[in-house]
Amino acid sequence: MNWKTGILVLVLLDFAALTGWALYEVGYLGIFQAGLAGPGAMQVLADLVIACGLACVWMVADARARGANPWPYVLITLAAGSFGPLLYLLQRQLRASSGPARAAVS
Repeated sequence: MNWKTGILVLVLLDFAALTGWALYEVGYLGIFQAGLAGPGAMQVLADLVIACGLACVWMVADARARGANPWPYVLITLAAGSFGPLLYLLQRQLRASSGPARAAVS
């Protein structure tokens, strides 16, 4: 495992732990209610929606260029936010790091 993969795994696991804690404390709808609690929270929620939308556009373009299927990651993004792009980046990194090994076996 190279350092990029390690960082992605670390961020994904930390984010999963934080998300699990938030879901335990307030539930799925509670997260959205908190995002609508005031102007500051609404700005953060809007920023997240914009960032995830941009990530989806990038994932589709990048996956098409690589001959991969982006739609599972787009759906994950729509349902669970940043998990989609993080998982896409992780699988992209794993494919890139295993690419030369596969070519050597063929």
